[in-house]
Amino acid sequence: MTGKTHIMGGIAATTAYAYYSNYDPTALIISGVIGSIIPDICHGGSKIGRRFPILSNIINAIFGHRTITHSLIFLVLIGYILTLITDNQSIIMGVLVGMASHLVLDACTKNGIKLLYPASVTVRLPITTRTGGAVENIVLIALTIVTIYFGKEFIL
Repeated sequence: MTGKTHIMGGIAATTAYAYYSNYDPTALIISGVIGSIIPDICHGGSKIGRRFPILSNIINAIFGHRTITHSLIFLVLIGYILTLITDNQSIIMGVLVGMASHLVLDACTKNGIKLLYPASVTVRLPITTRTGGAVENIVLIALTIVTIYFGKEFIL
């Protein structure tokens, strides 16, 4: 999936999560956007990879693309690091939900993800698409509709 779809996925997931939880919706959604792009730090051409090129190149050289940064281990590691940095649960949960949305979206691509890294098993959902294709645009529209549906309560 492309950066814009990941960002919209993070917004949709955290907006829906905020709807059902007592977390601060603003902190949750903003941190969800950040979390939604973190896994692509392993790809130099991604939004976050272009922002932190040295870190991105190091991670890619060691692990490759869609391996450790697209795994449950990385999700747990980021969660742990966040608890050392802040005690704001809205921020922690927002980043984690945003990251989880990224993993789900990339599991919908033909290449899949190494969710159980370091195991070499590739995880893909039963329905997959090509990154940047017409189906991704439909997914982007659907995520926007989800955001509007759950977000209307926070706007009104």
